[in-house]
Amino acid sequence: MPTFQYKALQADGSMAEGVLDASGRPEAFRQMEGLGLRPVSLSERADATSKNGSSPATRWGELGKISVRFNREKVSARDLENFTRLLSSLLAAGVPLSRALVILYREASKPAVGAKWKAIHDLVIDGMSLADAMAKFPDTFPRVYTAMVQAGETGGFLDVVLSQIADFQSREKELRSKVTSAMLYPCILFVLALGVLTFLLVFFIPRFQKLFTGFGGSLPLITQIIIGISNVVRSYGFFVAAGLVLGGFLLRNWFASEKGKRVWEGLVLRAPLVGPLVAQFAMARFCRMLGTLLGAGVPLVQGLNVARKSIGNQILVDAVSHSIGRVQEGARLGQSLADCKGLFPGSILEMVSVAEESGRLDGELVRIANVTEGDLDRQLKTAVAFAEPLMLFLIAGFIGTIFIGMLLPIFTLQQYIK
Repeated sequence: MPTFQYKALQADGSMAEGVLDASGRPEAFRQMEGLGLRPVSLSERADATSKNGSSPATRWGELGKISVRFNREKVSARDLENFTRLLSSLLAAGVPLSRALVILYREASKPAVGAKWKAIHDLVIDGMSLADAMAKFPDTFPRVYTAMVQAGETGGFLDVVLSQIADFQSREKELRSKVTSAMLYPCILFVLALGVLTFLLVFFIPRFQKLFTGFGGSLPLITQIIIGISNVVRSYGFFVAAGLVLGGFLLRNWFASEKGKRVWEGLVLRAPLVGPLVAQFAMARFCRMLGTLLGAGVPLVQGLNVARKSIGNQILVDAVSHSIGRVQEGARLGQSLADCKGLFPGSILEMVSVAEESGRLDGELVRIANVTEGDLDRQLKTAVAFAEPLMLFLIAGFIGTIFIGMLLPIFTLQQYIK
């Protein structure tokens, strides 16, 4: 009779490991449920063969192929949020992990999404932890997602962590929606401005150029510059556009590299208006995630290692990593985070220090995140409200400069005629 090795959650939330004899996986799951255990992983012992006669190594190879094949399929943010929230609800209701995954892949809205959930189910059934199975699909599950799931599995509160992840996803989606809708009008203005400028340079200015050439004489410098730009656009416009597209593609690939990403993130942090907003957003995510993990019972150092992955900016992540090292050496959290001056203002550090001394660090971190996110919302609205008139001013300036440059010679036409 095959022997199975299992890892499961006990009624008190602690993790249990052991072995049992069963005729197959369904029988093994029934035995675990009879013992009051909630299965996390179940794998057949290495010296046994699976039901279909293939060895575990062969099965792992097949699952690796599944991972590669479905890793190319994109899962929308909405599908991922639904998966996370429903999995949390099923686990909280006492449904075993394997059965919950079966429900999820059977009820998936799209075949490709269901196939990916099934691949995760198969990996878990064959002994892999849920976090490791999700890590096989980095395009779907970010690193911070898998890190939180790993913390939940280790601590025995996976359903709580998944619920918090779903809340994070909902907040980030709402924030992205606000930014997208707020920037829609300025982007439309920018596209319209490019269209107007292209029309002026290609169709409008050449007609004036013929008029000026017929009268002779010297043109004002601004008019000569505008006519020169018009000639370049008409004669080499295709090559200029192709060069800009190619340059943008190469620049994008360079910024995607490790070195380029750090350069870009450094430029963003030093930007006058954008930098402080990015730092505040990173701090809010870090505080909310750390507070949530501490409230769920995750140890401080482990919570810090998970929360730092949520920051997003590698420069800030490196700064926080140095602070984590100080915490591991015995320093207090507030004192350790003082080195990250670009991320944590002095007032925030003081709040963290006081909360740490009073033993309510988790609640205070969540409160700081709420206050910071509210402040960020107001700043974004102000920035967008400022961006719209600025965009209009720039558009009017470009078009006005062209009209002035083309009308200046008309005022001196009488001199050319004489």
